Amino acid sequence: MTRQLDGRTALVTGGGIGIGADIAATLAEAGARVALTYLTHEPHPALVGRITAASGAPPLCLRLDATDEAAVTATVDEAAAGLGGLDILVNNVGGLVRRSPIAQMSFELWRTVQAVNVDSAFLVSRAALRHLRDGGRVVNISSISGFAGGSAGSTAYATAKAAVVGFTRGLAKELAPRAITVNAIAPGFIEATPFHDTFTTPEGKATATAGIPLGHVGVPADVSGPALWLCSDAAAFVTGEVVQVNGGAYLG
Repeated sequence: MTRQLDGRTALVTGGGIGIGADIAATLAEAGARVALTYLTHEPHPALVGRITAASGAPPLCLRLDATDEAAVTATVDEAAAGLGGLDILVNNVGGLVRRSPIAQMSFELWRTVQAVNVDSAFLVSRAALRHLRDGGRVVNISSISGFAGGSAGSTAYATAKAAVVGFTRGLAKELAPRAITVNAIAPGFIEATPFHDTFTTPEGKATATAGIPLGHVGVPADVSGPALWLCSDAAAFVTGEVVQVNGGAYLG
């Protein structure tokens, strides 16, 4: 049986855990050969096994600081060589880094948050464009925070994730002549991720859940499904768009 992504190759950054890991596995289960990068969360053997069983080949697992220009260029080149070119890029690297109100925030922390979330998408995308085939797909992971402003102490993160949306729309126009689509996904509260394990208290989780019309938080699979759709031929005429995945917590 032909699967949606048979014969295609995909690079997923930040693919060792959480949303990125589930996207990498879902793309593999749809037939893609997968490379993933990680920095602090090395892929668990269960994830490697899931991808290997689905695609018939183990994923290329490459350690990468996606804010390091030289490292990004070398790692993307390595991924493309190992896969035989690229058809799909998922820019999933990102994070809040640390909560801080703007009045007390150091410029160093501000720049770090922008680098982790925005510079990483720019650097990886630029490096990948030398390998990405015409008709390819780029999916950037933004956040509900980029639209709703984030929670206490996360203004820098909200700013960065809003910038990811602008980057998505600008790049979509640049790459349209090559039939490469560029879209974003803006997750809301997604459980079982390092983000909320680190930065959200039980009380914060309860408050966030109460504000979700569907009545529950999401899981990584709620994001990987839309990602698969955006990477497939079914979304070939969709570009420059943002898919909100938040259970109705933000409608806009």
